[in-house]
Amino acid sequence: MIEVEEKFIFDKGSEKKVIQGANFLGEKLLIDTYYDTKDYALTTKDTWLRNRNGNFELKVPLNEGKGINDRIVDRYDELETAEEIRKALSIPMERTLKEDLKMKGYYPFATLVTTRRKYKKGDFNIDLDIVDFGYKIIEIELMVKDSLEMKQAVERINFFAKEKGLISRTERIIKGKLIEYIYRNDSKHYLALIEAGVV
Repeated sequence: MIEVEEKFIFDKGSEKKVIQGANFLGEKLLIDTYYDTKDYALTTKDTWLRNRNGNFELKVPLNEGKGINDRIVDRYDELETAEEIRKALSIPMERTLKEDLKMKGYYPFATLVTTRRKYKKGDFNIDLDIVDFGYKIIEIELMVKDSLEMKQAVERINFFAKEKGLISRTERIIKGKLIEYIYRNDSKHYLALIEAGVV
């Protein structure tokens, strides 16, 4: 499955508009530790390796354009098994994935603790995230079977957001929670992401 998502700043007004008529699915705590190399080999390619509550995940970009200004929403293939992640990063199996990542020079550079409230409206997945460093964001996503369905998903997310009065990233710069964390805490890393066209 392919995730197509858009991010919006979360405030009380946004929450009320977006969740009106939606089904509340629950609340959970997410502890995300993100990994990269010292020279930012993954993140400068818009590739995101994290350990979420004990399980590794790799988000690989499927965006048509190279830079953030070339896309309307984010499109990622989410790899969730150790085998998929090892194959994508060319890491042979010798020890545990965590140990093999360390041997290949991947290290944790950020840990974010997020309280996530999940909603479902039709086939839209809506996440309201409150992050431990004071950032709040809404993510609206659709899951599609293949790249042929992505364009329609983009149009549907944009229509849904406009209907709810949300401001898109074409109208205002909206950072994802990890990008916002890097912006606030690691200017060298943030500059590398700018130079690579990721932000």
